Amino acid sequence: MWGNVGPRVAELSPLERVRLRRVAIRYAIHGWEVTPGACLARSRFVCGRAGCPTVGCHPALENWELAASADPARVATWWRSRPHGVLLPTGRAFDVLEVPAHLGRHVLDAVQIHPAGTGVRGPVLVTPTGRWMFLVRPGDPLRPELEHCFHVVRHGPGSWIPAPPTRLPEGTVRWAVAPEQARWQLPDSYLVQNTLIGALRASGVTLAPDLLPGHLPLPRRGM
Repeated sequence: MWGNVGPRVAELSPLERVRLRRVAIRYAIHGWEVTPGACLARSRFVCGRAGCPTVGCHPALENWELAASADPARVATWWRSRPHGVLLPTGRAFDVLEVPAHLGRHVLDAVQIHPAGTGVRGPVLVTPTGRWMFLVRPGDPLRPELEHCFHVVRHGPGSWIPAPPTRLPEGTVRWAVAPEQARWQLPDSYLVQNTLIGALRASGVTLAPDLLPGHLPLPRRGM
């Protein structure tokens, strides 16, 4: 698989390689499916697939959606010899609401004091390029106010996110709120979306008209 890889993969210490593997296994143990990402080589990523034109962060496996696994033993084999990035498929154990940094900090501050308590608080990761990603319960689409808002991206089925401690050219992905801090619990998507809508309006962003009375999506019961 790796015979035709030209650029040298980023040098990682043995400790860093072990950390990538251990963290990937920990995600799997908690039921989060994992798939290996392409390896960082200088300022681009290489996956070992002949003719792959993608230079940004991407899955190392062509059939990554089918191959993704929460089996710790299988996950461990992927990191046995290569410093893969750790990618988490979305639309399975969780969806992700991705926003820019100025909104991410505002939303995180708001959810910390939200009256819904743990129903709106969950894991949040931050990329070195300033993207904030809120992990939420899967299955709920964006509210109509957010569907055409370019500030918000929903990652559902068919997508993935880079997870800590994956290294990107700009730096390392990190947790703003680690899963352990959230006790591996996921918040209701609509509660987080409501908080996000409030943050957008407070910053002067014009959104689509509100839903009609009685049409507001209700938070779902905890799973």
